[in-house]
Amino acid sequence: MTTMLVTGGTGTLGRLVVERLRGAGHEVRVLSRSSQPYAVDLVKGTGPLDDAVTGVEVVVHCASGRRGDEAAAWNLIEAARRAGVRHLVYISIVGVDRVPFGYYRAKHAVEGRIASSGLGWTVLRATQFHDLVLTLLTALARPPVMFVPAGVADQPVEVREVADRLAQLAAGEPAGRVPDLGGPQVLEFRELAAAYQAAGGRRRRIVPVRLPGKLVGALRSGAHLAPERAVGRVTFADFLTSVRGPSKGAGGENSSS
Repeated sequence: MTTMLVTGGTGTLGRLVVERLRGAGHEVRVLSRSSQPYAVDLVKGTGPLDDAVTGVEVVVHCASGRRGDEAAAWNLIEAARRAGVRHLVYISIVGVDRVPFGYYRAKHAVEGRIASSGLGWTVLRATQFHDLVLTLLTALARPPVMFVPAGVADQPVEVREVADRLAQLAAGEPAGRVPDLGGPQVLEFRELAAAYQAAGGRRRRIVPVRLPGKLVGALRSGAHLAPERAVGRVTFADFLTSVRGPSKGAGGENSSS
């Protein structure tokens, strides 16, 4: 049995990682901003951070936010060094080194900090989760016409599959940057929107719109995709069925993401 710490352990991904590690017999501590006894604000470095990592062999860093990821990683790395943690596992995103987006740049910077930390480390990049794509499509479906970005595709992956892989990596030895984990299909947003509408029994006109800018240009080029690593098994259509059910549909008037 190994003592492990999962940051962001109450989030969409983190809680699944915690479940899998505990199911494998490991002792797992959960760190989040509000989860006792390890309620820690990693960005500020406040709370019982040193207590949380003392005696821990492996840290799985799933915590992330719109701001402060670099500061949070630095505080975690410093605490992990003091505690003698032997393995730090980090979940990142495919394309963080190619997509000109602030959040991605921060994730890429965190990868660099971890690689140069002196700790044993493993970094896994994954494509976007099904849940995030569903949230975006739900927002796009609110107007009478569903406008989607023209020429932009995505490769959504099932969060449970990412959790499975992270738990496997945490139980192993430090491996550096491992092969990316991508969803099983690369689909343009018009195709994702059509699947969303079909699952929800909705009929709205889908209009692709060509958007300007470097960010959209990078997305059109596929900088955030990993078609050569389409190793996930759950398709977006499968996901919609699982979260809505065949009779409830996706994106119905009473649905929520």
